[in-house]
Amino acid sequence: MTLLGKIKYPADLRQMSEEQLPEVCDELRRDIVDELSVNPGHLASSLGVVELTIALHYVYDTPEDRIVWDVGHQAYGHKILTGRREKFYTNRKLHGVMPFPSPKESEYDTFVCGHASNSISAALGMAVAAKNEGSGRRVVAVIGDGAMSGGLAFEGLNNVSQYPNDMLIILNDNNMSIDRSVGGMKQYLVELNTNEKYNALKFKVTRWLHSRGYLEDDRKNGLIRLSNALKSAISHQQNIFEGLNIRYFGPFDGHNVKELVRILKQLKGMKGPKLLHLHTVKGKGYGPAEKSATIWHAPGKFDVDTGQRIVGDTTGMPPKFQDVFGETLLELAKQNPRIVGVTPAMPTGCSMNIMMEEIPERTFDVGIAEGHAVTFSGGMAKEGLIPFCNIYSAFAQRSYDNVIHDVAILRLPVVLCLDRAGLVGEDGPTHHGAFDIPSLRAVPNLTICSPYDEHELRCMMYTAQLDGKGPFVIRYPRGNGYLTEWKCPLEEIRVGSGRVLKEGTDVAVLSLGPIGHNAADAIKEVEAEHPGRSIAHYDMRFVKPLDERLLQDIATRYKYIVTLEDGARNGGFGSAVLEWMSDHGYSPRITRLGLPDNFVEHGKVEELQRIVGIDKDGIKKTLI
Repeated sequence: MTLLGKIKYPADLRQMSEEQLPEVCDELRRDIVDELSVNPGHLASSLGVVELTIALHYVYDTPEDRIVWDVGHQAYGHKILTGRREKFYTNRKLHGVMPFPSPKESEYDTFVCGHASNSISAALGMAVAAKNEGSGRRVVAVIGDGAMSGGLAFEGLNNVSQYPNDMLIILNDNNMSIDRSVGGMKQYLVELNTNEKYNALKFKVTRWLHSRGYLEDDRKNGLIRLSNALKSAISHQQNIFEGLNIRYFGPFDGHNVKELVRILKQLKGMKGPKLLHLHTVKGKGYGPAEKSATIWHAPGKFDVDTGQRIVGDTTGMPPKFQDVFGETLLELAKQNPRIVGVTPAMPTGCSMNIMMEEIPERTFDVGIAEGHAVTFSGGMAKEGLIPFCNIYSAFAQRSYDNVIHDVAILRLPVVLCLDRAGLVGEDGPTHHGAFDIPSLRAVPNLTICSPYDEHELRCMMYTAQLDGKGPFVIRYPRGNGYLTEWKCPLEEIRVGSGRVLKEGTDVAVLSLGPIGHNAADAIKEVEAEHPGRSIAHYDMRFVKPLDERLLQDIATRYKYIVTLEDGARNGGFGSAVLEWMSDHGYSPRITRLGLPDNFVEHGKVEELQRIVGIDKDGIKKTLI
């Protein structure tokens, strides 16, 4: 790493010649591959933007100029070039380098970017602020073609030409998000017919006009509209970006670093909003990642030389909750022709690809568009279908109004499956599924439940698709379950019913969902270490509606109650129990265990559970 070793910050990079940049790219790419082979993370996305990352930091005066990344999957090269190379081995580890860019960690990280499609809006705000200040600061938004399908990206695009700004939007087009990109925008970008001769001519004309001050305010002189008309005539196709009065350049090869530097230098001084369209390859430069970009999005540990992924022996291991969901959904869909599957760009992540492969006509990947996924599901439900809409809990936050307005009010039979509920581990605060219970339990007409294990998940899914159940929310965590023999008969669970897992006389533990296994382990050890202690354990199953008969029995038998949930403590399951007790005149001493009123950082799930006190030892301490 003869050149990369000389770069601690972008200022060091800018001291190098353009002729050295291809070698810097090669070294940075090798560094990313070597690091991620032993410390897993998001590989293919970062490999695809190595040249772009280097060109941006070479041309722009970062951190004074702002680079706004859309989703931090692609930002590992950016981190390595901005003072974090020596500690990059701690990436995604507890107290180590953060999983996604964050201004809390580095001044080079301009905005939080764990969820897709926010870069254009954030960058526009920064660009307008720079204009108002007269600072001359440049602002660049980097967004992928997958993220461009998100509604927020379109809202930002719609506003870009409305306010004075000189921002540059870079469209990193690799035909991928995590899975293949889908939808009309993807097809538009594939078919976008841009005449190379026209592009070359446009560059020359634009630079000539700019040098003479004719492009200082395009809204006054109408030159963009003239450009739009000329291009439409030449290419026989309307360009959607120029139709929004955003000057369009491209598509260009995103892996030619010297050409990128030349283009960025030309665009850097141009007034008004601009969009640079780049074609890139996800996983570029590492053969296995290029061939299977979805698998190598986050491949885990691997052997660099052979390309073999290092997978532990899973023989005898319980399946992942997501796989139980996928298999059960297919099983239910075969029995009930009204069932359809919907996911916003996560078919493999949530295992809906299992049904997609066998019944493709009844599964729908709508792209990175969570709000649309819910309302689309509501529309199908209104016409008699039963959509299972699977969204990661943290991403479902973006569809809150859609759940209320487009599903709950009409009591539509949409089954909202919230994967990755609770602490998710190394992806950190942008991805923890912490807030679904507090946000959703206030919404009328919803049923909200969480399965203790795989059998319960299957039966909750079966119950949810029965007629008359209305909108149904099932939350479950990331990772492996608990049962190697996970298949069981599909049986209805009475809505709002809990169950007794263990009788006791001193304290009652009320748990919701799989986190109850931590409680079971804690209870067993406390009773073994403290003879005479007798602790009851209840799996409540439902947070809305609560099992009122069971709660009444608990309230009359126990002075001490502990509630446990893998979600935000404020307003969550424990709060629901407290409210019910108060409303019905009971006053036991209730201790609520859950996630605290702060954002939990990244680390292994067991490490984070220990920190917030919902691991076995934390529960033991509370019980003792």
